[in-house]
Amino acid sequence: MNELDVTQARGRPAEPPADRRASLEEAFVRQGWTPSRALTGADADRLAEVAAELHPAFAGDVAALNRALVRHSAVPNLHGDPPVLAFHGPGADLVDAWAADAATALAMVIGVGQGVRLRSCEAGGCDLVFFDVTRNASRRFCGLSCQNRAKATAYRARRRA
Repeated sequence: MNELDVTQARGRPAEPPADRRASLEEAFVRQGWTPSRALTGADADRLAEVAAELHPAFAGDVAALNRALVRHSAVPNLHGDPPVLAFHGPGADLVDAWAADAATALAMVIGVGQGVRLRSCEAGGCDLVFFDVTRNASRRFCGLSCQNRAKATAYRARRRA
């Protein structure tokens, strides 16, 4: 989701991938997910829209998440052999299936009281979002580069004062 939606990452402007389809296919391979059919350029563009639609949930925008759940017809059901729990209908297209499942996953995280773990990087110049897995839910940055950059900026500001 991050690479499809953010305009700045780790203190630098972030351009969307030139070939969204290829970028998504690589991400699917990294995650071990095999789509039921080949991804098209139109699918990739729609998935980028879904990423932008779900991004506000990381800042606690429950209304936007509810709209996404309705828009993509998120309904729990079992399908396949062996049965698999999914939150999209068996006939849903690839984008709506992914969107319904992702929106439901975010809703479940919020619904069980773990919404505080859905975070946006606090470093200036970074729009990346992440799920905080630290024991005390204290992670503030998407990674070490943003953490180091923020700490160096704070140090320089203290030295000037």
